[in-house]
Amino acid sequence: MPHIFDADVVTAVLRHMNGDHAADNLLIARAFADPEGGAVTGAVMTGFDGDGGVWEITREAVSGELRVAWPSGPIADRPAVRREVVAIYDAACARLGIEPRPHA
Repeated sequence: MPHIFDADVVTAVLRHMNGDHAADNLLIARAFADPEGGAVTGAVMTGFDGDGGVWEITREAVSGELRVAWPSGPIADRPAVRREVVAIYDAACARLGIEPRPHA
């Protein structure tokens, strides 16, 4: 069973991802969504647990869910969430042939 994070942690991470990293959400979705479903035109991070992150993605006005496993495996603390989201972003850039921006 995956680790379930406290609601305040989930809320803070989702607010940050959807407020400050909306373009990254779209990039992640475009990199990891099955290409057979059509072009991804929208993505919002809707949740995460110890096993991975979840995005609601939109293709041609149809919504669906995308789940991406954490690259390093299961996690159980808040600092690991940032590390793993950054790793997913970097992997998405690599898949799409985009130079990732530096991380602070």
